[in-house]
Amino acid sequence: MPRTFLLLLVALSAALVTAAKPPVNVSFPEQPTREQTNVVDDNFIGISFELSSFDTLWGHRRDSIPTAMQNYLGNIRARMTSPLRIRVGGNGMDASIYKPDLKDKMLELTDPEAYFNDIPTDFGPVLFEVMNGMYDKVGPMQFIVGVSMRDPDNFSNGVALAKDAEEILGSRLDALLLGNEPDLYAGHGKRDNYTLDMYIPEIGEMISLMESDGLLKEKHIGGPTICCGWYVGVSSHLAELLLSLQQYPNHACSGFNEKNTNISYYLTHNNVAEYVHWDKVGVDRAKALGIPVLLSEYNTVACGGSNISSTFAATLWAIDAGLKAGASNYSAIFLHTREHDIRYNLFDPPTPETPMDINWRTGSPYYSALFLSEVTSVYGSVIVDLGLDGSNTNPNSTVATYGIYDDGGTSRGKLALINYENTASRNFTIPADTSGDFVEYRVLTAPDVREEYEITWAGQTVRENGILDGEQETIRVDCGGGCTIEVPGPGAALVVLWPDQSDQFFRGNSTVAPLNASSSATSTLSSPLATLVTVSFAAILLLLW
Repeated sequence: MPRTFLLLLVALSAALVTAAKPPVNVSFPEQPTREQTNVVDDNFIGISFELSSFDTLWGHRRDSIPTAMQNYLGNIRARMTSPLRIRVGGNGMDASIYKPDLKDKMLELTDPEAYFNDIPTDFGPVLFEVMNGMYDKVGPMQFIVGVSMRDPDNFSNGVALAKDAEEILGSRLDALLLGNEPDLYAGHGKRDNYTLDMYIPEIGEMISLMESDGLLKEKHIGGPTICCGWYVGVSSHLAELLLSLQQYPNHACSGFNEKNTNISYYLTHNNVAEYVHWDKVGVDRAKALGIPVLLSEYNTVACGGSNISSTFAATLWAIDAGLKAGASNYSAIFLHTREHDIRYNLFDPPTPETPMDINWRTGSPYYSALFLSEVTSVYGSVIVDLGLDGSNTNPNSTVATYGIYDDGGTSRGKLALINYENTASRNFTIPADTSGDFVEYRVLTAPDVREEYEITWAGQTVRENGILDGEQETIRVDCGGGCTIEVPGPGAALVVLWPDQSDQFFRGNSTVAPLNASSSATSTLSSPLATLVTVSFAAILLLLW
């Protein structure tokens, strides 16, 4: 037998074996269990920005806001009814000084030799003016702003920041987060021997200073925005608190290695629970007390990402991790983006100096945000990890499956189905009596898990100026007696089970700042495959768990 023919035969046999995986039978109970009560709003997904590069993304002044960023944010904002969540903070803000008199520019970098993961700035009220300007162009947003806790001798600077933020942003200011990763202050040489027990009274000191200056009348504040070194619980007899955490499954702070460049880690649902549940005890306790918990920053690899962070594998993983957080008592999640050319960024201008140019690069995690923006219901949703195909226990499983109970968690509304397979589609069988007479679904796909640019959501790809290009595709399948949803490999599908009764997909053109010749179309295809809490601060305390 000729060698070439033999190789072809082997390849064909392997492909047939891959394609022969049995369908996944969907089991989606009619109601969530008593423990599955975490209702998330339809603005569950937000975006987190590093302060030090904010002007290169949002523009230097209110009259020079990049049209590409307007469209990137507008695409997500259009897919939710509640205000789009935006966080500005990070290490950059925690290292920076607020200058109330700096009114001719948003910010200026103060240390050209600074470590790239901790870039200090001086910044002023133009920051809040630009945020207001973006709100006016894109639509309702709610802003979360970080306040530095690094220098205990300069808490008055945080008061000045809070004062201008409240005055300029008004009701658009959702919260102030006190400190950024204070659990790393000691290890990074910022404050020797700093502990959670030292952080607790400093919260009270900062709050007292703000209140004595007439601030915090609505008391939107939170913390500790920890990532790594502290585990936090909340004692049951104390007041409510907005709790903020941030976490990455891997980091490249000391360079690339086998662990942070291993794409296979991000291609199985089996790893997601360990990542999301790193402080499960504290999160669950907060939930029991009615305290919202924010995953205020997440992405694939901390300290700028690695070779996998810009791939379609990262897109699917960020969706999986985000949904798992929603199923694990988090109230909201924020995908993080930073300065130009960071690998996990959601978007990049051509250069830091040319944000007004239309030729931006769209990062693969942006498609995660697009997908997640259509998952939850206008009346709130409960997200449940269905764990089908043994995906929670079997590291060889290549699927992730979520059920979304809409209308405040009272009725089955959607399915989110992820297929991590690189070469083969996977069928998901929906039984009778799970849906209406028909279902509608949209597909997220790319040619390969390592693809970085040719990614489509509902038939559309983001092109120049942040504009979704292509005909918007929604697939309709008869399903009264059950049906099969084919999810391409690699890919994901979002299935609306009662499209004539429950939430609808966003349809239409979400472009805020169109080019002269831009247009968008919509079609429905047939398929043969069948509020932040008000916080009392008199007794705020976090306990080391």
